[in-house]
Amino acid sequence: MKKRVVVAMSGGVDSSTTAWVLKEKGYEVVGATMCIGMMDKAQGSPARCCGLADIEDARRVALQLGIPFYVFHLREEFEEEVIQYFCDEYVKGRTPNPCILCNERMKFGSFLKMALELEADFIATGHYARVDFDERIGRYLLRKGVDRRKDQSYVLFSLTQDQFRHTLFPLGEHRKEEVREKALQLGLRVHDKPESQEVCFIQESSYHSFLSERLKESVEPGPIVDKEGNVLGKHKGIPFYTIGQRRGLRLAKGKPLYVIGIDREKNVIVVGGEEEVYRDTFIVDSVNWIVLRESIPPTHNIQVKIRYNHPGSEASISPKGEGELEVKFKSSQKAITPGQAAVFYDGETVLGGGWIKEVIN
Repeated sequence: MKKRVVVAMSGGVDSSTTAWVLKEKGYEVVGATMCIGMMDKAQGSPARCCGLADIEDARRVALQLGIPFYVFHLREEFEEEVIQYFCDEYVKGRTPNPCILCNERMKFGSFLKMALELEADFIATGHYARVDFDERIGRYLLRKGVDRRKDQSYVLFSLTQDQFRHTLFPLGEHRKEEVREKALQLGLRVHDKPESQEVCFIQESSYHSFLSERLKESVEPGPIVDKEGNVLGKHKGIPFYTIGQRRGLRLAKGKPLYVIGIDREKNVIVVGGEEEVYRDTFIVDSVNWIVLRESIPPTHNIQVKIRYNHPGSEASISPKGEGELEVKFKSSQKAITPGQAAVFYDGETVLGGGWIKEVIN
């Protein structure tokens, strides 16, 4: 009997091609799109992801491929799990990564649950990553996609073994140009559709108006100071700044200044020279291990990525308090940012990861 797989179809070229690949492999393929139904109140227009146009694109591809198609209405879940988290993190002076939470809680949470209710064996997405089962250790392992430029393993580090057990990533073995070429050959109308942006539920290039609308009572101007506490200027509100930021400070001090610290309690932004943005040690909490921690030698140096487009750098990790780790880079890295994820790699294998809690000066 054919295995049933529900493909999370966003209306883009990757998920559309994923559905075709799985159908060719002999799966019983069902298409489904998340409808988050979100309207950006500040801008008066629908969100860029999972909007009506995307749903219609996905529906047309499903029709072309001859597969059933569903729309999963998940507006409340998206608001609670992703939007609220996004806003709360900025209020705390941290820089969130909503893609990771959307994957963990929405695609591989609510979406997976609804797919299983359709008696699916798996869900599949268009992520460029690979999952395989290691018989030796009895665990599913997450590995980088073959196309290193498009690798998305970083945003999947927080998934559980049970989530991996029900997941397929068909594009992990392919390169992006191959996917677009195949979509063109198939005549899929989305073959040249632009990719969505990182914060896909915000229309404009800046998230400031989005936060201004939602955080009216939480945004207060305050001082911009140097490390000695000298006031250099005034900031517009803690949520509008992130570690390493240079633009928008409106300071004329003869040399470029960067955000090197955010003090939420005092409502203060601390700035300094570029050299002061570099650090080598930080604390991680809420750690998720894909490879069991005890199987990693204590002295084992690993590669750590501190944001999606960070190339990764060699570091050591050690326990630090209850449920926390201390990560120490071999060489200082620019803009280690609380709120972002730190993901641990051994070659192409994701060992695990966690959330950056605090940077050690």
